[in-house]
Amino acid sequence: MTDDRKRDPAAWRLLCLGLGYTASALARRLAPKGASISGTARTSDGVEHIGRCGWRGYAFDGPIIAPELATALSQATHVLLSAAPDDTGDPVLRHVGDRLAQSSSLEWIGYLSTVSVYGDHKGAWVDETTAPRDPGRRGEMRLNAEQAWLAFGEKHGKRVDIFRLPGIYGPGRSAVDQLQAGTARRIAKPGQVFNRVHVDDIATALEAAMSGASVHNNIYNVTDDEPAPADEVVAYAARLLGVEPPPLIPFAEAGFTPIARSFYDQSKRVSNRRMKESLGVKLAYPTYREGIAAIASGRDR
Repeated sequence: MTDDRKRDPAAWRLLCLGLGYTASALARRLAPKGASISGTARTSDGVEHIGRCGWRGYAFDGPIIAPELATALSQATHVLLSAAPDDTGDPVLRHVGDRLAQSSSLEWIGYLSTVSVYGDHKGAWVDETTAPRDPGRRGEMRLNAEQAWLAFGEKHGKRVDIFRLPGIYGPGRSAVDQLQAGTARRIAKPGQVFNRVHVDDIATALEAAMSGASVHNNIYNVTDDEPAPADEVVAYAARLLGVEPPPLIPFAEAGFTPIARSFYDQSKRVSNRRMKESLGVKLAYPTYREGIAAIASGRDR
């Protein structure tokens, strides 16, 4: 395929192994440009939902690969991976790695990871060159999966990009939606800051990488510009909606599950400089304020 064709979404056959919230944002961005979209879900309901969106859906939850999915794996030009690793490694690499290695049409693999791989840096800035600092078991599993996919790319001559994501928000998954549903909480933990990113900005970064803007086998932090305390975001959303914000709850009294607590065990400011400079990404929602305002006004639906 010529370079011009590689950059033309109308020539792309995107297969999302795990066509969930984030992958759907990318699919909605690319489908009107002519890209062929397909993806997997674990359940029949999930496959049906993919079909209702106008895309091709396949069931995938283990080593058994249906013939239709096998064909999609052999024909895809771009593959997006969002499955979480397990105790024995990355399940997609384990079950379909050989098929992807043998594909002559495959041009790009994108792996959605997490900024939790950096561990806790006490609010300091980190970037893609920062060494991980005690990221915990889940962070270690993600790091291992990243390295496995990068090694796969080097071994088989496939372009692999890693995208480290913070808290993801957007329509249906935001402080606005939580306030409207009565489930929002404001947790007070002095000194705690998080990055976040609007799901549409993730789609922008992914498309830029798919178009060939990325360096071969690279890692990108895909985040907003302004790390902030989570309670500040909820308070801002409440102000836009004209409602009282929930009362502040001290972190020690929040009653978190172990997984939720691990999220608050880390505090860092994540730089997105490489994403902007290498991929040329201009964020539609550079801070939570623009993103929350769009959702609250109904513009972002």
